[in-house]
Amino acid sequence: MDLHEELPAAVDPEALLALADTHHARPARPLGLREAAGHLVKVYALEAPGRTVSAQDAEAGLRIAARHLELGSLRGSLGLAVLIVHAGGDGDYVLVHSWIEGDMADLAIFAGPVGEPDALRPGRAGLSPCVWEAALLAHERDAYSRHVLDGTGPLAGRLTAWGADTVTGDVR
Repeated sequence: MDLHEELPAAVDPEALLALADTHHARPARPLGLREAAGHLVKVYALEAPGRTVSAQDAEAGLRIAARHLELGSLRGSLGLAVLIVHAGGDGDYVLVHSWIEGDMADLAIFAGPVGEPDALRPGRAGLSPCVWEAALLAHERDAYSRHVLDGTGPLAGRLTAWGADTVTGDVR
């Protein structure tokens, strides 16, 4: 297919170029390794321009993650998770990504209005991570594979290496 001649009907050039014009980097900060519902959880803050993830926001995200992870054993959880607390441009988001049996992952996305952590609810069916969240999760997939699955030595050392392998700075 020669894309210089004609694009398929579902391709929206105006919308794609408008997104490209406004795309920007967002700062990501690791907030440490925490425990929630018996899981080892690597926590991140992700911030849209003009927004900040506070300590209270991170704690609210951990409470949401703990409620979700309480049922981890029913989903085959292996006890490791990543939490992204995202102060987005259009609302607040909490993503709970955990590793489960069979080399699979479980992802829950909670969304709600700005500054109302108690109003965050599970996202609609089919909702996936945004481009910035996906960048963090791509790093976490690689860190999990590198340190836990492909690592050598005792598990405690592998988990320490996994916990220390974080994204700091801007993601695109």
